[in-house]
Amino acid sequence: MQWNSIGEFFAMGGYALYVWGSFGITALALLIEPLLLRKRQSDVLDSLRRELNADKQQRKPE
Repeated sequence: MQWNSIGEFFAMGGYALYVWGSFGITALALLIEPLLLRKRQSDVLDSLRRELNADKQQRKPE
């Protein structure tokens, strides 16, 4: 496909909403995924620390 102007390129022959919307949603997903992974890792590590501390509390000699 050939475009004669930058406006025609961004219009994508009438399919701009679908094309640019797809790019936008994909870019958003690629930005959000590492943030969600970091949060999940932090939650798991916190859970493991709490479990380890609870285990240490139970094993204390009296």
